[in-house]
Amino acid sequence: MNEGQSAFVLLYCIYLLVASITSNTCIALPLRLLTTFAHEFSHAASCWLTGGSVHQIEVYSNAGGVTRYRGGCRCIISSAGFLGESLWGMFFVVMSGGRKTATAAAVVLILCLLVSLCYSPNKTMVILVFFYSISTFAVIWIEWYVYTPLIQYIILYFGVFMSFIAVTDIWEHTVVRASPGSDAYALHQEYEGCPCCLPRCVGFTWFICALLMQVSAFILDYMLLSEECEEQGWLACIFDTKVDFSDWRWDGDLFH
Repeated sequence: MNEGQSAFVLLYCIYLLVASITSNTCIALPLRLLTTFAHEFSHAASCWLTGGSVHQIEVYSNAGGVTRYRGGCRCIISSAGFLGESLWGMFFVVMSGGRKTATAAAVVLILCLLVSLCYSPNKTMVILVFFYSISTFAVIWIEWYVYTPLIQYIILYFGVFMSFIAVTDIWEHTVVRASPGSDAYALHQEYEGCPCCLPRCVGFTWFICALLMQVSAFILDYMLLSEECEEQGWLACIFDTKVDFSDWRWDGDLFH
């Protein structure tokens, strides 16, 4: 285990502990709202990808949200909310390992936030978009012109927090209890005749998928921070190929 890997493991554990302690407090409300945005935007993205149209994306001050759409594959769209949170968490954790990749993840977040303004956002959504767009842009500027590393710490915490919230929300809202109005319940109503689509069965499947995503993200980032990967391209390291992916070279500078 090299220095970067040791720092990653330590910070991941610290961030996970902080997320578990603060997730239901007012301190974590801004990140809760960002996670809700990730949930709703994932619904919207899956709707676009399956040929539907999105009419409205809203986030509420109580960390709830709704995406209004028409068309698309309802099975995929309903599943995309909680699994989307997990995917965002996985994405941020993996991209946190390098300065350039963490910056790219921050730019993706800003672009998604700004796109959501085109879909009749409510007041809370507008405030959320401008707060995170401006603050994330400020972090990028500080990272590249004032102090480094900074953005890697923040992107890693975003990933750990979203991953934790995704797993706990899936467990509490779809496995422990089948809340009417939840995504799992909506999927059950869509395929009511299928015994595999009972709300708790759907929720448990999502729970396993969310756990696997987070374990995969941890292992992948740990592997990318290894000394063997420092001289290889990103995809070449992951798949152990001979192809030159030098344009996607992993920075290998996490927490150095």
